[in-house]
Amino acid sequence: MPMPSGSQPAPGPLARAVSEQVRIMMAERRLTAQALAEKAGLSRSYLGKRLRDEASLTSNDIEALCEALEVDIIKFATLAIRRIKRP
Repeated sequence: MPMPSGSQPAPGPLARAVSEQVRIMMAERRLTAQALAEKAGLSRSYLGKRLRDEASLTSNDIEALCEALEVDIIKFATLAIRRIKRP
């Protein structure tokens, strides 16, 4: 999957809430980042940067991660949105 070149904006509140929800679901399922990356078809380093909030997940990433985590994307989005921390 090609990535845009150049610098990207820092992840905002929604992007951080999404990565937090992924980390929570990984812990619940006792999945390592390596195992999740493999199941989702992502590289370990690519996923790691996003789980550390160094970059944002794309909508395609979220779809692949929901499939790998075996969670409905609407349920995932709802849980993630509830995690948004407002300034």
